[in-house]
Amino acid sequence: MKINKIIFVLMLLLSVSFYGQNPKKEKVKALKVAYLTNNLSLTATEAEKFWPIYNAYDEKQFELRHEKMKMLKERLDDEAVDNLSDKQALAMINQIESVEDDLYQNRKKFMTSLKAVLSPVKILKLKKAEDDFNKSLLRQYKNKGKRD
Repeated sequence: MKINKIIFVLMLLLSVSFYGQNPKKEKVKALKVAYLTNNLSLTATEAEKFWPIYNAYDEKQFELRHEKMKMLKERLDDEAVDNLSDKQALAMINQIESVEDDLYQNRKKFMTSLKAVLSPVKILKLKKAEDDFNKSLLRQYKNKGKRD
C-alpha cells in the first residue's frame, strides 16, 4: 500500500510538471492520474510500464480530439454549413471520419500495448475507471453551471 502512495505522489508531480501551460488541463490531468492510480491498484512494476504507455495514448487522443476536431467544428457553424457545396460538405465528412478512425486506431494500439503490461481484469478496471472519471467530471461541470 505504501508503494502505491509513493507512485501516486510521483505521478501527480510528473503530471503537474508536464501540463504547466494550461491550469485547467493540469488540474484535470492530476485528478485523473489520482483517480486511475487509486482504482487500478498498480504494482510498482506495473505502474512503471503503464504510465508512459497511458500518457502517450492520452496525449494523442487529446491532440486528435481537440486540435483536429476543433478545426473542423469551427467551420461547422450554422451559416457556414448552409453555404457549403455538397463537394465541400463531403470533404469535411471525410475529414471527420478520418479523425474518428485515427482515434479508434490509437485506442486499439493502446489496448494491444496494455495487454503486455496489465492483466485483462486491470485493463477492464481501467476502462471502467476512465468512464467513471469522465462521468464524474461531466456531473461536476453540469452542477457548476446550475450554481452560476
